[in-house]
Amino acid sequence: MNVIGVVGEFNPLHLGHTEHFKKSRDQLGADSPIVCVMSGDFVQRGEPACYDKHTRAAMALAAGADLVLELPLPWCMASAERFAMGAVGLLDGLGFVTHLSFGSEAGALAPLTALAIAASQPENIERVKARMADGVSFAAAREAVLAQTLGPEARLLQSPNNILAVEYLKALLALGSAIEPVTTARTESAHDRDSEGEVRSARQLRAMASAGQSIAPHVPPAAERLMAAQRAAGRGPVTMDRLETAILARLRLLTQEDFCALPDAGEGLGNRFYRAVRDEGTVMGVLSAVKTKRYPLSRLRRMALCAALGIRAETGGETPPYARLLGSTERGRALLRGAKMPVVTKPASVRDMDAASQKIFTLTANARDFYVLGCESPEGRRGGSDWRAGPVTV
Repeated sequence: MNVIGVVGEFNPLHLGHTEHFKKSRDQLGADSPIVCVMSGDFVQRGEPACYDKHTRAAMALAAGADLVLELPLPWCMASAERFAMGAVGLLDGLGFVTHLSFGSEAGALAPLTALAIAASQPENIERVKARMADGVSFAAAREAVLAQTLGPEARLLQSPNNILAVEYLKALLALGSAIEPVTTARTESAHDRDSEGEVRSARQLRAMASAGQSIAPHVPPAAERLMAAQRAAGRGPVTMDRLETAILARLRLLTQEDFCALPDAGEGLGNRFYRAVRDEGTVMGVLSAVKTKRYPLSRLRRMALCAALGIRAETGGETPPYARLLGSTERGRALLRGAKMPVVTKPASVRDMDAASQKIFTLTANARDFYVLGCESPEGRRGGSDWRAGPVTV
């Protein structure tokens, strides 16, 4: 039996995600279980998720997933390369996932694999660093270097899903994983792009929801019901605006050394952040003061949240040391009996794990306490909920 791994944020889960589940099963078997590795309460673009991780796990189960496992915080709030390594490493560590399925604009593995192999070669890594030393952004430097090797195929790295696909493939290669990659053509709304069709990007749906527009036509009915219940309870959507004062308060308590110890804080970025948080009155003002054309805004947002949440450059290893169960079906629970890595099903069991796992779980749980400060309801802002929450079951 094939077991399909999928990496996602489901922020929120929409019709494009359900289509990807369907296409994956069309390729690998209609009875194939789907195992999702999902970001928790904060996502890779450097923002809080619109709804909490257990609500989004319930959306994924209603859409056809069998297991939803949390990617621990240090890998959620990381570059695309480290995000992919963490997610793929978790799927590989389970020991029962046979395939990794991801969407891509390319829709074919061969060119993406060629890019992953070329991008992993030490001589190309050094060439990229040399170009960046001249002030070129990482994305532009890597595309230019790989164009010298692969020609026009390097242009595939201009599309966001292709970029993540290459990082997944690089992670599989680096780990020597037996998991087989498959890709489905992404023909609907592009990641983070606007469209007019039934299928909209997650970014567009978040913007519509923030503007008070209904997104019900663009998400599965079960997902809309779950989001409506959270809205009625004053528990979402959570936004950067709602957390702004909490973020600024936390940042202003940090020392210059704290900022310099952040992930990606080299090249003077830590010092620039330290000065900016004392001069600016908004998070966007801080980011604008720090930004240059070399650094994408998503990297700076991640740095700001890493500072607020206590994530440092040395936090966590190459891959997560455990998996946390957020939700499952009966078939998913049967799969877990064959897991080759620790799986947290009850938060209290973390106290019996090694020190590194306890540190990462506690950091992730503390991030939940920070996240809920963005809830409208005072009841929703109570602390300690991550230590009390059990998995969603179907």
